[in-house]
Amino acid sequence: MAISQAQLRRRIQEAQRKAQQQLNRDITRINRENKRRVEDHNRQIEIHNRKVRAQVDTYNRNVETQNRKVESEVNVYNSRARQHNAKVITELNRSLRSSTGGLRYTDSERQLADRVHQAVAFADPREYDSFLSYARIDGANVAGELRACLEELGVAVWFDEVAIVPGRSQSLQMDAGLKKAKTGIALLTPAYLTGRFWTERELGALLNKSTLIPVLHGVTFEDVQQYSGILPDLAGFTTTDDSVADIAEKIAAAVLPLEA
Repeated sequence: MAISQAQLRRRIQEAQRKAQQQLNRDITRINRENKRRVEDHNRQIEIHNRKVRAQVDTYNRNVETQNRKVESEVNVYNSRARQHNAKVITELNRSLRSSTGGLRYTDSERQLADRVHQAVAFADPREYDSFLSYARIDGANVAGELRACLEELGVAVWFDEVAIVPGRSQSLQMDAGLKKAKTGIALLTPAYLTGRFWTERELGALLNKSTLIPVLHGVTFEDVQQYSGILPDLAGFTTTDDSVADIAEKIAAAVLPLEA
């Protein structure tokens, strides 16, 4: 039986339609299978990641515990070392001044030894993020508040009321603090701008540091400009615009080292 061209075309089209339907079903099946595999793979990765995060958290806790233990041991060691050094220095001083010792020293030699022993005796092992300079006559309260806020934020501040040991050279201790501090903070008050001996001495050293932050209290930038031509060019803060706590947060962000 002969097939007409129209029937042949219909059969071809029907065959193509069925082939396309089968192809679509195969593609759908493959896509579902691929999706299932991807979801299974992602679940496995998530399980693995949770396990790794748990291990990392455990490791970090162990490291933190170990660090606290080491820090405690270091503090104990440093305390014992300072006690030992103080005892040795006392014995050296007693030996230097002994009239029965075999060695005799000239006055200049004894003075030199006294200076060395004195410097070692109050050597402060701490490193400081900043040195806080202020005039006690009108800046003590604000300086104390600023120092307290900064130390709550983790800033190690050299502050004379805390750092200076009574009975020992104030100027030598202050010089040591100025050298150890990485940055400086100058609390500028009316008394500070009168050019007092200690504040001028501190400011002269702090101006050589890479970072010096002026904090104005009870004075204006115009007042500061009359006192110093350099200070007004430094970015600073004023208690007229910000609270002491806010200023401390801004200073902490500037002086604390960035975490890696």
